[in-house]
Amino acid sequence: MPVRQRGMRRIDTSQILFLSGSSGTVGILKSGQPRMVFIGTPDEDEVVMFLEKEDLLVISAFGEGPKIEKGIKCMAYLLREMESPIVVLPDNHPTSQRLKMVVAVGSPIRLDCNIVPGTHPEQDILCACESLSGVKLSSTKDGVLIEGNVDNLKLETI
Repeated sequence: MPVRQRGMRRIDTSQILFLSGSSGTVGILKSGQPRMVFIGTPDEDEVVMFLEKEDLLVISAFGEGPKIEKGIKCMAYLLREMESPIVVLPDNHPTSQRLKMVVAVGSPIRLDCNIVPGTHPEQDILCACESLSGVKLSSTKDGVLIEGNVDNLKLETI
């Protein structure tokens, strides 16, 4: 079920929507309830994102297949159930090249392949593979609005 230019997909709080690109996978789920997400920044500040139940948790992983999808589900659990914070690395940090997954929360979120993974405290942009770059994700009451070209979508229960 590809999306060409613009399409809405229904997801509820028990589901995760996977977008698969040529060399990466993005998992999208709903916050499910009002919550706070803490973000540690390189300048030793802490930003708090206040999410509503319709807001998105978006996880971008650099790879494909069942192992990557399992990792995305684990990260979703850490964010929603364990209330783990998000950590932003400083520019030119060597660990950014080792990251396997990065996260953004809120709505809208734009996927972009031209940023360094893990170094953006702004939650409206997320590093993704080139074939998903430019896709925009926005929360709706019943799901997610996807703007851009996505060939492979898969909906699963978390």
